[in-house]
Formats: sequence, structure tokens, C-alpha cells
Amino acid sequence: MIKAVYPGSFDPVTNGHIDIIQRGAKIYDEVIVLVAENVSKTPLFSLEERLDMLKEALKDIPNVRIDHFSGLLVEYLKKIDVKIIIRGLRAVSDFEYEFQQALTNKKLYPECETVFLVSDLKYTFLSSSMVKEIAKFGGCIKGLVPDYVAKKLYEKFNIEMENEDR
Repeated sequence: MIKAVYPGSFDPVTNGHIDIIQRGAKIYDEVIVLVAENVSKTPLFSLEERLDMLKEALKDIPNVRIDHFSGLLVEYLKKIDVKIIIRGLRAVSDFEYEFQQALTNKKLYPECETVFLVSDLKYTFLSSSMVKEIAKFGGCIKGLVPDYVAKKLYEKFNIEMENEDR
């Protein structure tokens, strides 16, 4: 059984993340979506909220499971004996950071490999930060995140979801 880990903060999960997860699930026997508890960031959503949104968004993909971690990714990989990291690339601007991360992880855990999946063209502009910014001001995020996530975003910002175009 070949397993892979797709790490991220998922604050919140977007349709771009889901696209990468679905495609990874076609390649690997199991994909572990790993929610980072990054102490250097202050997320909008709590760990529990992010896990809840992921569970709802990914419930129809049978070979995906969700977990969380704090600390070095490679330590988690070693603990569960997984050697493959999935990362999504949206644009060239992502590559430099992701390349540095991949090389650092390889240095710390020589047995691991990072596999890059290029984002679907319709999600190349999409980021969790952008979605939060749009939602904060009541803009339309339909098609950018699952409906359940949109509902949670608007609730977080105390915005009524009367308009179906949100």
C-alpha cells in the first residue's frame, strides 16, 4: 500500500486543495490530509473547525483520511512510515518556496520524496487568504470553496447568506 501525505494549514480548505487531494487519491492507495498546527501563524479557524470542514468536504473520497500535527513534517512522516509528500503548485511563484521545502525535507529525511501536482487552470489564482478576504467583505466565494466552508466563513465574519450568489 502506497501512502502519501498532503500537508497544509487549510484555513480554510478551498476547491483548489480538494482538486489536488482528489487527484492524489487517484495516484496513491491512501492520502493523509495533514492539518498543520503552525505556531507561527494565527489561523482564522481553530484546528477543530478546520478538521470539521475537511471531513465534510472530503467525505466522499474513500481513500482519504484526515490527521493533524505540530512540529516538523518529517517527524510525522517517520512516525507513520510514509515517504511521499504531495504539494500543489499554482504558479511559478509557488515553485521557489516549495522547492526549498522539498530540499529541506529531503535533507532531514533522505527517504522522503516530494511530488508536485500542478493546479487545475481554474484554481491557479486561488488561495485561502484570498477566499478569506473576499468573504470578509461579503463577496461571492461560490465555486471557490465547498458550500459548507462558505457557510462557515460567512458565519465567522457575521455575514448573512441571503444571496445565493455568495
